[in-house]
Amino acid sequence: MPTPILLTPGPLTTSAATRDAMLRDWGSWDAEFNRLTASVCADLVEIAQGGDAYVCVPMQGSGTFAVEAALGTLVPRDGVVLVPDNGAYCARILKILDRLGIDAIALPFGEDAAVAPAAIEAAFAREPRITHVALVHLETSAGILNPLDDIAAICRRHGKRLIVDAMSSFGALPIALDGSGIDALVSASGKCLESVPGMGFVLVRRDALDEAEGRSPSLALDLYDQYAYLRKTGQWRFTPPTHVVAALRTALDQFIAEGGRPARGARYVENCRTLVESMRALGFVPFLDASVQAPVIVTFHAPADPAYDFKRFYDEVKDAGFILYPGKLTQLETFRVGCIGAIDADDVRRAVAAIARAVEALGIKVRRG
Repeated sequence: MPTPILLTPGPLTTSAATRDAMLRDWGSWDAEFNRLTASVCADLVEIAQGGDAYVCVPMQGSGTFAVEAALGTLVPRDGVVLVPDNGAYCARILKILDRLGIDAIALPFGEDAAVAPAAIEAAFAREPRITHVALVHLETSAGILNPLDDIAAICRRHGKRLIVDAMSSFGALPIALDGSGIDALVSASGKCLESVPGMGFVLVRRDALDEAEGRSPSLALDLYDQYAYLRKTGQWRFTPPTHVVAALRTALDQFIAEGGRPARGARYVENCRTLVESMRALGFVPFLDASVQAPVIVTFHAPADPAYDFKRFYDEVKDAGFILYPGKLTQLETFRVGCIGAIDADDVRRAVAAIARAVEALGIKVRRG
């Protein structure tokens, strides 16, 4: 059976070359593997325009492992973190901070509303004890893009430290760390870099990391210790995901050959445009306004028809070779379709054709948007 195309925000469809890179075994202490790690980290800093002020700390595990490592290492126990909240991944940050015993203040927004920089500035005025902001750049619950540059400028002006979850934006959307005032930016291998899941990473200011020695309550998730050991020995502290690192190296080579972040982002924009236009032609209505829609994943309203059942709909589309994503909103029934991965607009058109056939086969009536 052919491998299905993953229309998800990660794991996602990877190229054959990226998958082939995992066929070789590596010694975790071997000098050749250490050079592989170093080259990956150097490229990640360069993609984010970090210059000499930032370093890359790779972490075993999913992106959430790296987010928790960043929060637990960089925020003092007496810190107070403002968390603008417009989706499930913002809520996850709040849960992490609660587990860490760090005070957090949620700043709620609607699931269809981008974070308003003015509301953050007002929160600073109300709560002068705030020391940090933890921002999700692209909240994939709905696919909404939050205004990173404006928020970073406000944090810089008020002397607040900023930690950014850029899980689903890094590598596709413009991010420039140097001079931004951002303390740390977190992402992972299995997102817009089009590699396989299994490695998170934190791009962090050297001085912020140096301040954090001995702060983490976790052994495995101590960002400072991970970097200090890597810098001293060239090796990971604990067993690294060797095959994942090799796949990421190959994926980064393809990223660079494609034209880097601008070309990768442009392909995703075209995928998103094709998806929205083609789905509208079937009658499916996007949840978000186009002004806040990021070109990574699109949330669609589920058909208001008794014949619609997500599991049956999902299975029908899967049988045609495409994997959709369930909705993650709390109030409305939706489903999501990703625009990222080693796919192009032709793949998107074929996916929408499969959706059209599923609608017809299941007898679903879709209202025209």
